[in-house]
Amino acid sequence: MKLKTLLAGLSALALSVPACAADKPADKPAEAKPGPNRIFQPAEVTSTGTVTIAGKPVAYQAVAGMLVVHPAGWDDVHWREAQTMPAAEKDKEPAGAEASMFYTAYFKQGGDSHRPVMFIYNGGPGSATLWLHMGAFGPRRVVVREDGHTPAAPYPVVNNADSLLDVADLVFIDAPGAGFSRISGKDKEKAFWGVDADAAAFTRFIQQFLNKYGRWNSPKYLFGESYGTTRSAVLANKLAESSIDLNGVVLLSTILNFDLSPDGPGLNPGVDTAYVTALPTYAATAWYHNRLPGTRPAELEPFLKEVEHWALTDYAAALQQGGRLPAAERQKVAEQLARYTGLNADYILKSDLRISGGQFSQQLQAASGITTGRIDTRFSGPALDALSKEADYDPMITAVGSAYVAAWNDYARSTLKYPAEDGFKIFAGVFPAWNMAHQAPGMPMAFNGQTTNVMLDLAQAMKQNPNLKVLNTGGYYDLATPYFEGIYEMEHLPIPDSLRKNISYRYFPSGHMVYLNEASLKGLHDTVAEFIGQTSR
Repeated sequence: MKLKTLLAGLSALALSVPACAADKPADKPAEAKPGPNRIFQPAEVTSTGTVTIAGKPVAYQAVAGMLVVHPAGWDDVHWREAQTMPAAEKDKEPAGAEASMFYTAYFKQGGDSHRPVMFIYNGGPGSATLWLHMGAFGPRRVVVREDGHTPAAPYPVVNNADSLLDVADLVFIDAPGAGFSRISGKDKEKAFWGVDADAAAFTRFIQQFLNKYGRWNSPKYLFGESYGTTRSAVLANKLAESSIDLNGVVLLSTILNFDLSPDGPGLNPGVDTAYVTALPTYAATAWYHNRLPGTRPAELEPFLKEVEHWALTDYAAALQQGGRLPAAERQKVAEQLARYTGLNADYILKSDLRISGGQFSQQLQAASGITTGRIDTRFSGPALDALSKEADYDPMITAVGSAYVAAWNDYARSTLKYPAEDGFKIFAGVFPAWNMAHQAPGMPMAFNGQTTNVMLDLAQAMKQNPNLKVLNTGGYYDLATPYFEGIYEMEHLPIPDSLRKNISYRYFPSGHMVYLNEASLKGLHDTVAEFIGQTSR
């Protein structure tokens, strides 16, 4: 996929108080000084509501608030001393970087400090968490079309019968600079926009949240989507280093090793695994759009098992041979790829048996002048340039984005009562400032190669806490983070065999945002609810 599309896709990733938020009075206004600096002060707005799940009402208290965090290396003692300096001296102090991180927390009324609490965030990097909030697990859900363009406003916002509030208290977090969160101070981008800096900020947020709401003894979970899974791997390890054991980590649409991204594998010649792990998604998509030659397999999942096996064996072996692959064998592999992908064998040969995600999106329905979606390949739209090698846009993002943005902005202000003057940023402008360099556990320094790999982080978190459970989930029609990529990463984690039983899997006939499909949303809810029930005892 073209560089601009790749970057856009990455963007489409204290003191204790009473033990439970339910003990606080409802509809409390924000307590912060007026003026431009008020968003860099802890504040909260509370309200109450009820959601009906499985036919049973769940009364809750909602808290929309801010917690201020500082970057790694921040010296709180020096900061406090600086506050007492004479004005002339204080003015000489450089304004240190800080982030005001917005969150919406939902606490079940009558719950206690031992109830499970789940920290939820989208990815990007640089995405606000409106997608999981208004699409998956919040008490209200916006209804969109699941494979076509959603008509313009008004957008239906309904009771979310698949909210996870029946099994856990929920905390939706906007990353620094995204949503209602903001960053400020000297070198603020460097302080918060990067793989390690981002995880450090989330670590401090969680620590402060546990302090503020007295939840240290609650079962604790992370739920990340897309780049949020990358964050979760690093964050789980950082929390373990801070003596915070998690009960579970839920990964939705997983990407831990960016070498496996199908967006630009041609920029990393000699590393062919991305083509292997993307192939089952190509096959699922061709199956969905009825582009497979010959008789269409009756059922998707048995067909995908066949494709997965061939991808890991014959296809992987052929790619490993590179220029040594005999012409006859090359032709045979191209023909088999054509049978699995619906693309022309001659085109596959001209592409050296290696098809990027952008090429597939552009070529699958090119004869009809149609571009196939990336985030969710069930979506299609008119090609912007029928002669382009790769897709120029993602029809899925344009199909549902407006509905989520409108629904969230209305809900935040009319229901959560969050101040209307604060502007909401769907995506923080993290590129090109975002630092993909990552210092993996046991490494003496950060490595800033072409790609990032956080598999070691998750592996170390699991080794340090051998009771930690991981649930890996995704959609068959996800070309941003192909489902088989997540399986491959989990199966290649450097952990002992005794810990592999701690990983479970569940996949759905949906895309990157699994919850766009209502049946898949229910399946996701039930799967995660069961996971929490099994790991919070």
